[in-house]
Amino acid sequence: MLDIAEELHRWCGHGRPFAVATVVATGGSAPRQPGAALAVDGAGEAVGSVSGGCVEGAVYELCRAALSGDGPATSLRHFGYSDEDAFAVGLTCGGEIDVLVQRIDPGRRPELVRALAAAVSREAAALARITEGPADLLGRALLVRPDGSHEGSLGDADRDRTAAADTAAMLAAGRTGTLVVGADGSRCGRPLTLLVESSVPPPRLLVFGAIDFAAALVRAGKFLGHHVSLCDARPVFATRRRFPEADEVVADWPHRYLDREAAAGRLDARTAVCVLTHDAKFDVPLLERALRLPVGYVGAMGSRRTHLDRLGRLREAGLSDLDLARLHSPIGLDLGARTPEETALSIAAEIVAHRHGGSGAPLTGARTPIHHAVRRERPVA
Repeated sequence: MLDIAEELHRWCGHGRPFAVATVVATGGSAPRQPGAALAVDGAGEAVGSVSGGCVEGAVYELCRAALSGDGPATSLRHFGYSDEDAFAVGLTCGGEIDVLVQRIDPGRRPELVRALAAAVSREAAALARITEGPADLLGRALLVRPDGSHEGSLGDADRDRTAAADTAAMLAAGRTGTLVVGADGSRCGRPLTLLVESSVPPPRLLVFGAIDFAAALVRAGKFLGHHVSLCDARPVFATRRRFPEADEVVADWPHRYLDREAAAGRLDARTAVCVLTHDAKFDVPLLERALRLPVGYVGAMGSRRTHLDRLGRLREAGLSDLDLARLHSPIGLDLGARTPEETALSIAAEIVAHRHGGSGAPLTGARTPIHHAVRRERPVA
């Protein structure tokens, strides 16, 4: 639901009731992941998607029925593969999805309205909704902040406290997924399944080295939804004019800038650090620090000869083999890239593959899943 927060927040601002269908569980080669949503307002306007087209029509009608009163205000529906009729209501891709359909009246659900507002403003917050359990609890919601404070209710104070603590842990990792808690608030007994949707600031991409490859990587990072910073020690090259798409352009020694960002708490397990400077006096002190920080990805550009020389210098600086194993160098996947844009694509692809546990191998002929399960991001020790 939070993936279409901007439009839903606008509807809430106008006091418009709407129905929202949210993917809460998937199986097989499902086209969308939990949290994907389709919403319909009273005028029949639709926004979002739950399946990329396979079951949109059926879900749209369920939303219309929830709004009009011709169907339940809250319901859980299952859609699976239909092999008898390719045009029947089913996922012809072979996947399965469970969809929670819920009528939302903004004046009666302040916790949902505030969750949408947090998502629009990119504040850290998580929305936990009951998706499996007693019918009278289905759709109840809890809005949880990073400090564990919460509003709304799942129907029981002990249940709220347990769910808020577990949801805050998922929020800290920036995860969206399911959570199981006991109906009585314990972690055992009769279970309730919750869908937790985390709204977090965009992941950061730190690009070091004001070169043409960096300009292409900045554009690729913005396309992927990152907050992109460009840093170079040479003020004549690190300019807004040369990197107009960057969120931040900094003229400073790279390791000093990284130290400041780390001290300010602005780096996390979703942060990607890309070193494109090709100069040991910049690379080594920067990588020495980056490889000791709990960031998600550290890559460095250079030939294999440069890479071996860099490893030697980093070992002399005190880094262990375990530290060095985190370094992606030469940076990027083997795409045969030559131009700055192709190289940026190979780097961006490696960042995505690393984040989600992909192999980077062609899908043709492969027996690995097309859609990988979302990995829990863990800080690096």
